[in-house]
Amino acid sequence: MSDTSGPRYVEVEADSVEEAIKEGLDQLGLTRAEVTVEVLDGGGRGMFGLGGRQARVRLTEGDEPYREPAPEPPPPPVEEYVEPPSPPRRRGKPEPRPAPPRADAAPDSGEDAQVASDVLGELLDKMHIKAEFEVRRAEPSADEKEAPWVLDVVGDDLGVLIGRRGETLDALQYITRLITSRELQRRANIVIDVEGYKSRRETTLRKLAHRMADEARHRGRAVKLEPMPPHERRIIHIALRDDPSVYTESEGFGNKRKVTIRPAQTDG
Repeated sequence: MSDTSGPRYVEVEADSVEEAIKEGLDQLGLTRAEVTVEVLDGGGRGMFGLGGRQARVRLTEGDEPYREPAPEPPPPPVEEYVEPPSPPRRRGKPEPRPAPPRADAAPDSGEDAQVASDVLGELLDKMHIKAEFEVRRAEPSADEKEAPWVLDVVGDDLGVLIGRRGETLDALQYITRLITSRELQRRANIVIDVEGYKSRRETTLRKLAHRMADEARHRGRAVKLEPMPPHERRIIHIALRDDPSVYTESEGFGNKRKVTIRPAQTDG
């Protein structure tokens, strides 16, 4: 809080601008009509809601905001080194550029894993999260040509990377896939796991698959599961692929795509 030589003011940080204003009013013992509010920083959530900035405001008693003295002018910039221009290229036939990989080209799976590892490592650094990860190949399902690479993130207190119902983890996986695919100029099949969260989820889904398969056999007709993301539908398909009494299908579109379990002896 300011001294008595000028208008009273406070600078407050909080999760939101309104919270900062309320806290500042409490400190000054004034009402909103008795102060001038300056928003110094509106705050921000940061990547995936992590590493965000708090909002910062200044509350000054009276109608006119308190102004800090003008800062000293910054020192003149240091002259940067400018690289001399390259010699002109000789005229002639232009050098051929390598053709981009075809969309249907077989992926270099080792390259997928390496690029995804570099991308994930950089994302974790930018999020100021200290963690390590291991790379492994997932088990392929019957309807997949290539099994995805799984990057298992391990460390201490990484629950913040999982988020509510795995929402933050899904966002991290989406960004990693997006950047990796852009670097490779083709779709990259990458799965991100954190502290075995998806492994535990996989155990739950496998139990669900067998329970619903029993129900489909008992009822003699198809059983439809709730909509699931692609990597969770894979788990259901893999769990039941060796069961001759049922078969599975994915139906629907987009976020509403779900797995249907059907008895092998009926089309119902």
